[in-house]
Amino acid sequence: MIGRLNHVAIAVPDLRAASAQYANTLGATVGAPQDEPDHGVTVVFIDLPNTKIELLSPLGADSPIAAFLEKNPAGGIHHICYEVQDIQAARDRLLAEGARVLGGAEPRIGAHGKPVLFLHPKDFNGTLLELEEI
Repeated sequence: MIGRLNHVAIAVPDLRAASAQYANTLGATVGAPQDEPDHGVTVVFIDLPNTKIELLSPLGADSPIAAFLEKNPAGGIHHICYEVQDIQAARDRLLAEGARVLGGAEPRIGAHGKPVLFLHPKDFNGTLLELEEI
């Protein structure tokens, strides 16, 4: 069901500093910040030859990233995103297997403009998973 790794998301306390570190220290291609109000985050994508890194920063007081950074002030890996061919079929299979799909189990449009779902970390070895339809 899951396909290739789409990205690894890292919550950061300072988006500008983290972006500069990837660009200057690591020599990566770093995109421009983009606000995603529906998800409560500002994101920056870093293109790598085999995947992407997504830097996440809180957007607004109710951001889930703000809560994550309260527990992890230095930041850290927030989630891993896998690609799926059909997000509705993936959701149905996951629900049938007893997995918890967050946010009411309805796909929302993610930062790439494609439908996404998030899966409860307690169902996947303590890791928040995102599925993105390709």
